[in-house]
Amino acid sequence: MIKILLLSDTHSYIDDRILKYASEADEIWHAGDIGEIKVTDTLQAIKPLRAVYGNIDDAEVRGEFPLNNIFTVDGVKVVITHIGGYPGKYNARVKELLLTEKPKLYICGHSHILKVMHDKKLNLLHMNPGAAGIHGFHQIRTMLRFSLDNGKIDNLEVIELGKRGQRTD
Repeated sequence: MIKILLLSDTHSYIDDRILKYASEADEIWHAGDIGEIKVTDTLQAIKPLRAVYGNIDDAEVRGEFPLNNIFTVDGVKVVITHIGGYPGKYNARVKELLLTEKPKLYICGHSHILKVMHDKKLNLLHMNPGAAGIHGFHQIRTMLRFSLDNGKIDNLEVIELGKRGQRTD
């Protein structure tokens, strides 16, 4: 069993609460809008990191991370990208990617809205962890934690980090 911490939209912000949960995971996944590279440097110093760049990310972040990250962990094929949409409302680029790659788990960020839902048509689980940073229009900072175990996605939980705009460092 592999424990995953999934976050997105940090917008250059990282704090001790995020780092506490990061230290409890086996891997950390970031769905883009990282902000400054120091965010991912800090996370990578704790646990293995898989990430993608987002629309606000600069050349340094884009040089370090891809637009799409496609991989398989413990029997679960995963596609992560920053902007992509939701079941029934994917953008054209992502829809083609999902049809080609056929993942079991599709992850995106960008909206700052936490959402987990099944796509019955494409037979996948969609996750958006919301926003872990303090900038944006979201009200509550959120992340997701779950485990992968022999092809199953299990033990999903929402982590609330407090109100947007409230620094905890």
